[in-house]
Amino acid sequence: MKIAYSPCPNDTFVFHAWTHGLIPGAPELEVTYADIDITNNWAANSEGPEVMKISYAALPWVLSDYKLLPCGGALGRGCGPLVLTKGGAVDTNNPAALAGKRVAVPSERSTAYLLFRLWAARQVPEGVGEIVVMPFHEIMPAVRDGKIDAGLVIHEARFTYRSYGLSMLMDLGSWWESDTGLPIPLGAIIARRSLDAGAIADWIRASVYYAWTHPDASQAYVMQHAQELAPDVAQAHIDLYVNAFTANLGDDGYAAVAALLGRAAEEGLVPGFDLSLLR
Repeated sequence: MKIAYSPCPNDTFVFHAWTHGLIPGAPELEVTYADIDITNNWAANSEGPEVMKISYAALPWVLSDYKLLPCGGALGRGCGPLVLTKGGAVDTNNPAALAGKRVAVPSERSTAYLLFRLWAARQVPEGVGEIVVMPFHEIMPAVRDGKIDAGLVIHEARFTYRSYGLSMLMDLGSWWESDTGLPIPLGAIIARRSLDAGAIADWIRASVYYAWTHPDASQAYVMQHAQELAPDVAQAHIDLYVNAFTANLGDDGYAAVAALLGRAAEEGLVPGFDLSLLR
């Protein structure tokens, strides 16, 4: 079975057991490592592997061909994207100061970008200026070097942005949680509707539980793909993004996804779709 997920520590931790043939009865995996912006486009164009990690924000474009699986993804609390700036570029005490500024984002079909747009609609009524899409690992250096005024960052950047001399303008996850009371839906696992989604979910869930039961088993695999992260940063990443929602979305997880995409559809940020397709 072909699968695509990112080289980030949470994904390699979750899929280590299945990828290495440690889940009884699960088929052998052929893995492609790809950033979420790439898999979002593959899924939207019905290309790519049978199973993929994409952004929840990309679901409205793909649900006719792919089914959302109830496990393996990334939701949580205290783990949302951050809006960063460099001292003097934007007043960190006044979000409206983003008006007319250049802001870098990792993808226009990411949860991070949806949260940013929903937040900015309220906090920056005059509208931000140019949106620049760039790979997430290039965003903080670009903000640091003054190439852009602010950056929307994800993943381990929340642990490392201070080392770039940057300041946080807004924690969009905290804003979302205070506004809705729900967790933040970040990355989803999807499978082609022609496949046995129940069996795939069982294998993924078994891989998650194996990872939790044998936390040291995946360490070498995680660090091999961790993009030069320090081991403590990689572990902090895993601790933050691999949680109860990874094993089972549950009612709160599905409610969070429906709330995010429902609001985004009302704002015209994503196509309208039948929310019943989420389950």
